[in-house]
Amino acid sequence: MQKPSLCIVTPALADANNGNWQTARRWARLLRGHYRVRLSKTWSGDSAEDGQTDALLALHARRSADSISAWARFRPGRALVVALTGTDLYRDITHDASAQRSLALAHRLIVLQDQGPRDVPEAWRDKCRVVFQSSTRRSTLVKTTQHLRAVVVGHLRDEKSPQTIFEAARLIAPEEGIRIDHLGQALDPGLGDAARATQAACPHYRWLGGVAHGAARDRIQRAHVLLHPSRMEGGAHVIIEAVLSGTPVLASEIAGNVGMLGADYAGYFPPGDAVQLVELLRACRAGIGQPAGTLASLQAQCEARAAWFERESEQRHLLQALAGLPGTEQL
Repeated sequence: MQKPSLCIVTPALADANNGNWQTARRWARLLRGHYRVRLSKTWSGDSAEDGQTDALLALHARRSADSISAWARFRPGRALVVALTGTDLYRDITHDASAQRSLALAHRLIVLQDQGPRDVPEAWRDKCRVVFQSSTRRSTLVKTTQHLRAVVVGHLRDEKSPQTIFEAARLIAPEEGIRIDHLGQALDPGLGDAARATQAACPHYRWLGGVAHGAARDRIQRAHVLLHPSRMEGGAHVIIEAVLSGTPVLASEIAGNVGMLGADYAGYFPPGDAVQLVELLRACRAGIGQPAGTLASLQAQCEARAAWFERESEQRHLLQALAGLPGTEQL
């Protein structure tokens, strides 16, 4: 029997080095034992490869809307699955007609954390399937007790709220023993200027720019905490990488983060609230090396979530999201 052909449409390919690309590449690996998978920025129905595709999995309801509409037009009734990003869930589907049309056309919708279905309009909520992303485990390293090393991983753009980090850095005195490394390209030049200004004013803050994925993981593994201040997230993969490295997370209390770490997690701060973030950082600094301290408590909570982010779990739920649709059966 021949495996069905699946096209994963993603608006970002390898050159973007962002979350959409990492998700698409990983899903391709997880599905290749069951499908003949190819990755593409678009599906138009014009090429020979397009004509031989049995099922479409599109990342991003708005940015992949043209491909989704083309599929519905040229391959009516065939499997169409749309994975929703943070900007889909928490912005575009509320007002963008093309994103809303993508929801209507899809047979299934994938969300990346368990709060996601709540923000899908009720008419399409029963299409939703939760697929937690996964990563590889890394050993928990023994870390210095001389200072607290915090790391931020995310390109500088408004949705990631880097301004919260800049403000927090200015609230911390250099002698407090809290150091912040900030990784990510300046997709907004103004935010790049702000990062440079913060670095000049705060010796305990470093903006390191864009780095390779492996290098970012190394820094997450070596840090005491990951800072994740986003104001909009669909389900950040960097949280998973931290949890599976034994590095606890301090995150903004937004749906996309709560859906990853759980409603009872103790490491949240209000979105944009640099003062509360700094208080959490100081509590973590004070708790270094203490079995009952804040840092150890957060680490234990993250470890309790780790099983949700295993490769086998993601693969199983991904296959379930595709199962039973026309075009996903073996030929």
